Amino acid sequence: MAKKLQYRRLVLLALLLGAAFVGLGYRLVDLQVLRYEELSAKARDNTRKEFLLEPRRGDIVDAKGNILATSAFVKTVCADPALIGNRQVEVARAIAPLLQASESELVQRLAPRLGQNAQGVIITNHYVVLKRKVPAETWQKVQMAMTNLSFGLDEKKLPRAERRFYRDLRRGAIYVERFDDQQRVYPNQALAAHVLGYVGMNERKMDGRPLLETSGKDGIEQSFDAKLTGVRGWRLTEIDRPGREVVALREQDVEPQDGLNVVLTIDSVVQHIVESALAEGMDKHSPNSISGIVVRPRTGEILALATLPNYDPNNPGNASEDARRNRVIADVAEPGSTFKIVVVSGALNDGVVRRSDTFDCEHGRFHFAGRILHDHESYGVLSVESIITKSSNIGAAKIGIKMGESRLYDYIRNYGFGTPTGLPLQGEVGGIVHPVKKWSKVSIAQIPMGQGIAVTSLQMIMTMSAIANKGVLMRPMLVDRLEDRDHIVRAKYSPQRVHQVISEAAAEQMVTALKTVVSPEGTGAKAIIAHYTAAGKTGTAQKSGGPAGYLPGKYYASFIGFFPADNPQVCISVVMDDPKHGYYGGQIAAPVFKQIAEKVANYLNIRPEDGEVPPPSNIAAPADDRPVRTAAARTPVKTIQ
Repeated sequence: MAKKLQYRRLVLLALLLGAAFVGLGYRLVDLQVLRYEELSAKARDNTRKEFLLEPRRGDIVDAKGNILATSAFVKTVCADPALIGNRQVEVARAIAPLLQASESELVQRLAPRLGQNAQGVIITNHYVVLKRKVPAETWQKVQMAMTNLSFGLDEKKLPRAERRFYRDLRRGAIYVERFDDQQRVYPNQALAAHVLGYVGMNERKMDGRPLLETSGKDGIEQSFDAKLTGVRGWRLTEIDRPGREVVALREQDVEPQDGLNVVLTIDSVVQHIVESALAEGMDKHSPNSISGIVVRPRTGEILALATLPNYDPNNPGNASEDARRNRVIADVAEPGSTFKIVVVSGALNDGVVRRSDTFDCEHGRFHFAGRILHDHESYGVLSVESIITKSSNIGAAKIGIKMGESRLYDYIRNYGFGTPTGLPLQGEVGGIVHPVKKWSKVSIAQIPMGQGIAVTSLQMIMTMSAIANKGVLMRPMLVDRLEDRDHIVRAKYSPQRVHQVISEAAAEQMVTALKTVVSPEGTGAKAIIAHYTAAGKTGTAQKSGGPAGYLPGKYYASFIGFFPADNPQVCISVVMDDPKHGYYGGQIAAPVFKQIAEKVANYLNIRPEDGEVPPPSNIAAPADDRPVRTAAARTPVKTIQ
């Protein structure tokens, strides 16, 4: 009986062992065969890590190689709340001043949060971003603060587990992400802000993971974003349990391709000269805004482009949208008397008039198509040249009438009005040019004096530059070339000729007439430059709006000119929106032109025409602490002078 019982126990044990081996065998088959791909992938995910390597964003430099925008590598400071436990108050107090963050907010972010993973296991969060774009020197201070962090305890007397807790807290609770980020830096603050633009962060998904990218939001930063950004690299490698890379097991390592440097035609010294002069004009006349441009007429290269109020691209969020708007290309207005150069140059080119031909300017009152046109002075008979000299509205109107609607429209379009100039900046508008079929009966008289048409400041200076350039219209040029880190040129941009608008002979006649404007007898007498003969045109316009069609006491003043008149090196535009303490372009914009012109001539070593040698240039480099101004509104305008 005892033996039977033993046999039964042996059989039962054998069955149990057999079942166990069968179950173990099935489990091995399940893990090694049936679920091999799934488990292999999970194992790889646990130990294999792919890192995206950020390329360095290219610099933006001026024509002389001075850095206007660059990138500095920075840290993303993170925390492991699981290592902090209930000590988040002490940690937050130590690092909040260094990170310039709210202590109470840091306390909340450092607090451990409990959750469940996919298997339903309770876990604590191990990752939270405290601050991005932290300079390396700041991170070093944070590390030192964590190392010296004291909790008011004699830790030597604590149990081993607690001592390990405080050691891990100091060493690993606050850390930085493995790869550095980069921060865009504009060393000269607001200098050329509307040319450079600024950058922002975009978030997109990549393999289900959020990915932050730096991208241009305005200006050159936006227009050349693809060239500046470069190409990402990546690294596929193995990591150990603490998350450290096992370099020997690195599988792929593709270095990123840095972005290209954008070399502008802007000269930072000329830009500084213009912005300083505009700031003085702003202080003296308190306009809503003031803009200035400096162009080389023969090439279309823009040496300076500025508008005030402006902003600091290091902190674009602190400025209003209005302050960030580039008024030079985004605002349109009736140009005023500066537009007379279009009708007169076209009439001279067609042979409709000669410079010596005369017109009766009706002593300041001209009845036409049921309207009365006015001059700012009571002029009698004036020659075509004197119409430019004195800026007679009635004289310009009569030239336009003699010229005819279709030819006037052709010249308006040939000078580029009605279409964007092609400047590589976002937001450029083409202005407003109505087709002839939509003109009223009085349009043929109003448009020659700068009414009934809306243009940008850039379009007007390019028109004046065409006259200075023997009648050839050039496309405005803002970027000279693209270079890599070794200064090897990857793309070169050449001056682009648009077309010949007027003949060289007609352009010479226009220059002769425009020189009389910048003379004691002309409306631009305050633009006279020492040692040089300048040519230019004044403009004054009343702003539109209100029940009567125009706003009383609201004006738009401008002056555009070039020098030396017979061998033009630079063309300069100054425009003020609603200035106070005077409003005629010849009275308030011309002096700003003069100030810019004299300093630019000195800096560029333009040979004086009178043979005298000007004093050596002592122009200072752009300062980093120039004030950032706030923005003002824009309004269309009507011409007067």
